[in-house]
Amino acid sequence: MTPKASDGLPSPLIFEADTATRRKKGTHKPVFAKVFGEPGASFEKPSCVHLLVNPYSGKRKGRAVAKEVISRLQEHDIEVNTSYSAYSGHLVTLASALVVKKGDIIAVVGGDGTLSEVITGRMLLKKGTKETFAIVPAGTGNSQAHDLGLSDVDDAVNAILSGHMQALDLARVELTEGLPGNTGESMVRYSHNLVTWGLGVDSTIQAEKMRWMGPIRYDVGILLAILAKRRRTATLTLDDRSITDDFTLFLVQNSQTGGSMLPLAPGASMDDGLMDIGILKNMSRRAVLKAFGMLKAEGRHVFHPRVDYHRFSSLTIQTEQPTAINIDGENIGSTPLTMSVLKHAVNIVVPPSQ
Repeated sequence: MTPKASDGLPSPLIFEADTATRRKKGTHKPVFAKVFGEPGASFEKPSCVHLLVNPYSGKRKGRAVAKEVISRLQEHDIEVNTSYSAYSGHLVTLASALVVKKGDIIAVVGGDGTLSEVITGRMLLKKGTKETFAIVPAGTGNSQAHDLGLSDVDDAVNAILSGHMQALDLARVELTEGLPGNTGESMVRYSHNLVTWGLGVDSTIQAEKMRWMGPIRYDVGILLAILAKRRRTATLTLDDRSITDDFTLFLVQNSQTGGSMLPLAPGASMDDGLMDIGILKNMSRRAVLKAFGMLKAEGRHVFHPRVDYHRFSSLTIQTEQPTAINIDGENIGSTPLTMSVLKHAVNIVVPPSQ
């Protein structure tokens, strides 16, 4: 990827086309970055796993998945301390109350939002020690697990037993608690996956009203948000460069995948000390539909003329009125937002192949 000229913000990156792939939506697939750029490390089999469970994850399958994990780990003489959440945000409190010893693993049963709550609970303690997390995919969206190569309980348990981990960057995000119309005080969350502003958040708010539809609700939500054609004005600052304009969407990514397994950030690596952002400029409905179609076609949206792609270590989003923010799949806050990247803040358990 190479930079190109830009006004206001740093020069966007230009992706290399993978000419070995078939052309779709007018272009080849982009060359994707490595999920991890640095070598991993090994750890000894843990004597204790702290298992934090979202029983409502996915189609309320969290408790059943946890039961299987507990049985598998106990077969290998691993002590399992289990906690179950009772409401949204509860895992932040439960995670902060854990007594974690050196060599313990903090495992999560749920999706991206569940892992975000648990990491936030631990990071807010400011202990100064790097802890190791594992994820057992059981959510509606399992983007982080997908990028780690974890598809089910067997993958997740085998990864813990195999003793392989990678350093994982996090974003410290400060924003206003609550969605527009119901905002509260300033809050801090730690993101491992994505932060979204604009049409993407509008679509997930719509999707939450259609949970009965399953994963397809994300596509329906996007379509309804596109048809609404709301005007979204913001001041975006990447590191020390700012621009004020009308935008369609900001896709801030640590991992490559988000939403319903969409390849949102083909250039993202989870250990490079930077976050990636795809900026969809103000577009007509037709242009947004084309960009969304290119996105679904293996990340080809990065070649759309109204999409810019950047990397940064700090970011702010300011708007005249509060606008909604989605962190790791959860609509939990509003602008103004500030973000800073924490390189190698935690470890994450991965399969041996990573």
